[in-house]
Amino acid sequence: MALKALAINCTLKFNPGEASSSDAMIAVLEQAFAERQVSITETVRVAALTIRPGVTSDEGDGDDWPALREKILAHDILIFGGPIWMGQIGSVAKRVLERMDAFLDETDDAGRMPSYGKVAVAAIVGNEDGAHFSSAQLFQALNDVGWTIPAVAACYWVGEAMGSTDFKDLDETPEMVAKTAKMVAGNAAHLAGLLKSAPYPG
Repeated sequence: MALKALAINCTLKFNPGEASSSDAMIAVLEQAFAERQVSITETVRVAALTIRPGVTSDEGDGDDWPALREKILAHDILIFGGPIWMGQIGSVAKRVLERMDAFLDETDDAGRMPSYGKVAVAAIVGNEDGAHFSSAQLFQALNDVGWTIPAVAACYWVGEAMGSTDFKDLDETPEMVAKTAKMVAGNAAHLAGLLKSAPYPG
């Protein structure tokens, strides 16, 4: 059963041409998913879009969320990438979570949100403590709005606190990051396949 994934990069850098450590971590996961025959069709840099504040699926003219929402829901797996800032997940990621709050009122006749049967994993980077807290923020919020979280669902790297080396600056991927990426991809692909063949009953 063919599966496809979409990556969203919630870096604070709005210029798609500017290197991002979140992109670098997503690239590690992309390779791991490819080994499981799961293709990442695209990486969307959210800060380059106009995602208006709000909790509905369409906040009016100029809002890019409806198109991104449609793209997200057209995939089996969501790779939610983002940086740690001030010990927590960055503000761009929180904006995405807030917009997904609309899923709560968008259920089908069986009470299922549009995200039911879809899997989400995290790609987190930073130069300070907060990887576990950031993944906890993401996973609880995503679960609240219908996403399924597999075992070992976060691939992260945290550099020296207040250091100047970013994940994108490393000469090679640390062994434990590569190992974790394989586990994330394997578990996510397995779970997404099961859910696609046997959806939640609602």
